[in-house]
Amino acid sequence: MTAQRRLRKSIRTFWLYFALIAIVAALLFPFLWMILTSLRNQVQNTSAVPVWIFSPTLTNYRSVFEQHHFLAYTWHSFVVAVLATGIGLVIGLPAAYTISRYRQRGLAFAILFARITPYITFLVPWFAAFRFLHMVDTYTALVSTFLIVSLPLIIWLMITFFDDVPIDLEEAAKVDGAGEAEAFFRIVIPLSTPGIVAAAILAFVFSWNQFLFALILSGSNTQTVPVAVFNFITYGEINYGGLAAAAVLITLPVLVLALFIQRWIVQGLTMGAVKG
Repeated sequence: MTAQRRLRKSIRTFWLYFALIAIVAALLFPFLWMILTSLRNQVQNTSAVPVWIFSPTLTNYRSVFEQHHFLAYTWHSFVVAVLATGIGLVIGLPAAYTISRYRQRGLAFAILFARITPYITFLVPWFAAFRFLHMVDTYTALVSTFLIVSLPLIIWLMITFFDDVPIDLEEAAKVDGAGEAEAFFRIVIPLSTPGIVAAAILAFVFSWNQFLFALILSGSNTQTVPVAVFNFITYGEINYGGLAAAAVLITLPVLVLALFIQRWIVQGLTMGAVKG
């Protein structure tokens, strides 16, 4: 009987690991294929039969930097993502705290509604307004529109964290002479650091990858990397190698950032999901 139980346990363990490996392989395969495509030439990438054995080339990466000013586009994306995340935190943290402490659930629902509304709904009004103000192709236009993505995300994540901070600590600080703002910055913010880090990283990633707003509102002075990928798509052909190389370079900074601070992200999201 014991041997049968061990056998059944071994079989269950085998299928569990098999399922996990299959899921991970399915998730990683697109990224692996993207890397392989970036290392092949155009003939190999357009072959009817997938080419698995080939001599890797860095021509596509050289093309990205030498012909398409990729560093400038990366700088534009970095500036816009940092500003959108920073301004989102400055506005979103007090807003989330107010919603949490004063139970403003109607306002929270309105923010959630704005978050789930398709972005294209805001696109035409924003474009018309910025065109009227002659602000298309400016950082102000891009950052303002990117806040539509980052601000509701920050607020909704942080409401849960602020709910978990015991109000008794704030009241004790006020008894000792601290004001509302001082209690917020000296008590609530330090206790919510994991959540703030997680919200900031997610907001940065969403801003870094934002395409629709950047496509319409950016120009030669502010074009971001997701939009710059279009340089590899022309009427004559699609440069698959250059497209894949640019995609790898777009993904790499976010991937490296996530690897370095994954502990903060996991801790932040986990704490936000547990009450008490």
